[in-house]
Order: sequence, then C-alpha cells, then structure tokens
Amino acid sequence: MKLEELAGYLEKMGNPTRLGIVRLLIKAGPEGMSVGALQAHLGIPASTLSHHLLFLATSSLIHQEREGRVVRCTANLELLNQMVQALMAECCTGVGSIGEPARKDCRPSSTNA
Repeated sequence: MKLEELAGYLEKMGNPTRLGIVRLLIKAGPEGMSVGALQAHLGIPASTLSHHLLFLATSSLIHQEREGRVVRCTANLELLNQMVQALMAECCTGVGSIGEPARKDCRPSSTNA
C-alpha cells in the first residue's frame, strides 16, 4: 500500500466517532452489526451515526448490506489488515545514521566491551 493511500484511509478514520465505529465492528467480527445495534452501543443520534457510516462506507473501510429492513455493517477486515501491515512493514529495522545501513533485526546492539 502506498504511503499516500494509507494516509488517506487513516485520515478517514481520524475522528473519534468513526474510529469507535470501526473498532466496534472489528470486535463484532465477520458477522458485523445492525445499524440499530451500533447506535445502541455508541449512544449517538441516528443522523450522526448515518453520516459517519456513509463516510466510512464510501471510503471502503466498512461494508453495508441490506437484509430486509435491517442494514448490517461489517468492517473491511482485509483492508484494515493491509493498513496494519503497511504500518508495521519496517518495524524495528531502524533508521540508521545518514549514510549507514539500518539495523536488520529487533535485537538491541551489544554495548558490552
């Protein structure tokens, strides 16, 4: 995932309510939750929730599916996993000094003489 793409997704979740929705849907797993259940858990007005859900759905961070009169929301777990992998891709490789190679592993360098 390109840095600009990752930044865009993180920006879309950069609101406490939207982040709360995504976290709750992650907890719910692949079954997701109905909009009514989300509203009950979050305790926010329906119009506010609707606004945030639309924002997340158009960003592909969540999916919405109609089941009769109920709208079920699920987190886009594949995309969220890709985002985490992109964030962690170079974990513990170090930055090194300018002109020096970065560390290759997470073990601290030995300072014993």
